[in-house]
Amino acid sequence: MSRPVRFNIHPTESKISESISMTEAPEGYAGEGFFSARLSDVVGLARKNSLWPLPFATSCCGIEFMATMASHYDLGRFGAERVGFSPRQCDLLMVMGTISKKMGPVVRQVYLQMAEPRWVIAMGACASSGGIFDTYSVLQGIDQVIPVDVYIPGCPPRPEAVLDGFMKIQDLVGQESIRRRNSEQYKALMNSYGIE
Repeated sequence: MSRPVRFNIHPTESKISESISMTEAPEGYAGEGFFSARLSDVVGLARKNSLWPLPFATSCCGIEFMATMASHYDLGRFGAERVGFSPRQCDLLMVMGTISKKMGPVVRQVYLQMAEPRWVIAMGACASSGGIFDTYSVLQGIDQVIPVDVYIPGCPPRPEAVLDGFMKIQDLVGQESIRRRNSEQYKALMNSYGIE
């Protein structure tokens, strides 16, 4: 909701309370002077609002990501203000653009250098499925080398689609149990990619 603009000629009284929205507290038990919640909910709330993306951009989707980070769309509003270029400091790998088969091992190595928990977004048609490049040299989707959490369609996707994909990752991160990474299903998924 936009705030009313104040001019000197016809001043209007703005109502700040109508312009501010608050996030919901995690489920829990409240009493006089205390509040208790599940550890998974509190950790998920903290993680989802402080993701550090690592952009792995190779072509035009990288330009759309730059537009998303710029002031008009401002990905920083979602807690992703700090874009890192060191895998050891980031927890969200955003692969954007065409990935050749020679680059597949590099993407995998960057993914393995990231600390757990880590998540992956495949942004655009090329990262998701090879796009229009159905050739011998282009990887037909990065899910052939690393597991992907969210796919953002488009060639290239608009910044609104990037924001939607980022919010989907936030939902996934916020609902993820802190024990998921130790589960048998997760270990089986990692083993299917040859990751221990």
